[in-house]
Amino acid sequence: MKRVAVGLLLASIASAACAADMSAPGAPYTKAPAISPAINWSGFYIGAMGGYAAEATSDPLAIKGGFAGGTLGYNWQSGMFVAGIEADGAWADISQTATAGLVTVADKIQSIGTVRGRVGVAFDQVLFYGTGGFAFADNKISASAPGVAVSDSKVHTGWAAGAGVEWMFARGWSVKAEYLYRRFDSQTYFAAQLPPGIVSGSLAMNSGQVGINYHF
Repeated sequence: MKRVAVGLLLASIASAACAADMSAPGAPYTKAPAISPAINWSGFYIGAMGGYAAEATSDPLAIKGGFAGGTLGYNWQSGMFVAGIEADGAWADISQTATAGLVTVADKIQSIGTVRGRVGVAFDQVLFYGTGGFAFADNKISASAPGVAVSDSKVHTGWAAGAGVEWMFARGWSVKAEYLYRRFDSQTYFAAQLPPGIVSGSLAMNSGQVGINYHF
């Protein structure tokens, strides 16, 4: 009997200690705040971008090279659907040089840019989108021979279309990867030096770019 009494006494003390540690009935219970994973893509954003472009042709003298610049845009989100407008501009070295005898000719796109609409579907932190709109390229053609050198620059306008994916990896920060097909109208070069000038013909390029954006 003594052992049973001692056991009951110890159990009673342990039960009382547990009860003392518990909140009193009616005391407010505070739950740790949950952090929602939902992302809202709406608003302005600004960022940096860079990539590589190559003329869409099998010609071995096709121009190709890299570019880097900045991005500015705005998104509207409704449910899963996201629409927006984006402008980008970049310094470029998309070029090629050819030499025939004593004559050297160089073609270089010095800068490129676009103003495009974007329409996509967001799966929380990941946005898949299609894009298209206006495009431009500032191009310079130079030619030199012993005792003579000429050059002329023209801005080609056209359009760009493609698709991309963007990932919001932290609150306010995203990274993206994008493919664009760019097509530019023809221009006439050296009209003043060599009338009536040299017609360049249209220019098409494939380009891939990556970027990082900060969302306000």
